[in-house]
Amino acid sequence: METLNKNTMDITTFDEHLESRYGKIGSIKRTEFEIKAKAFAIGEVIKEERRLSNMTQEQLAQKTGTKKSFISRIENGHSDIQLSTLYRLLELGLGRKITFTIQ
Repeated sequence: METLNKNTMDITTFDEHLESRYGKIGSIKRTEFEIKAKAFAIGEVIKEERRLSNMTQEQLAQKTGTKKSFISRIENGHSDIQLSTLYRLLELGLGRKITFTIQ
């Protein structure tokens, strides 16, 4: 368990917590954290869409030519996913459309 120090106890917002723990936006440590967080979020989207489609991981894997273990790793945020695979899972496997916004 992480030991609290005076600086940690003074944190009042989530953004302050992220900055305290991972550094300022744009730092290497913060960027690495944000990449992992987004990979986890993508996995959660795939998991929820799969559940809404009443499919098992095995069924999605068979429909998209992947393995159940790969679907599991993606859904749990433990694997990077290529855009082509993301499209295949969501559009071919689950019948959803993907749109991206770049800011």
